[in-house]
Amino acid sequence: MIRDLDSLDDVIHRIVEYLPEGGIVLLKGDLASGKTTLVKAFVKFLGLDEEATSPTFSVMNVYGDRVYHYDIYNEGTAKFIESGLLENLEKKGYHFIEWADEKLETILQTYGFDSIMIEIKPASYKREYIIHAA
Repeated sequence: MIRDLDSLDDVIHRIVEYLPEGGIVLLKGDLASGKTTLVKAFVKFLGLDEEATSPTFSVMNVYGDRVYHYDIYNEGTAKFIESGLLENLEKKGYHFIEWADEKLETILQTYGFDSIMIEIKPASYKREYIIHAA
């Protein structure tokens, strides 16, 4: 589905449809593709009174007690696992992971985590959101 960055309701509803009780959302896309923007819209959709920001340097941000936002661009999957954040995924809520790779997908499947992957691709002044259920 192709959407403007300011109208992500359809994408958010699909996330909730796939993961009604929470789960892991793997976000793939180039720099500035809109990964953090999607998380911002999701936090707003849930009615949380917090501004989502990119966790590039902190690795993880938490919004309320329901949304966990990770950015593993700088550290990669190995460091994500070494730092114990894999265990953090057992917490109830939605876990958005920016820059997830195939290795992390495989690990999540092996351990039985519910997840979906969203690829974000530029499409003129909009973005194409391709959702894959794991």
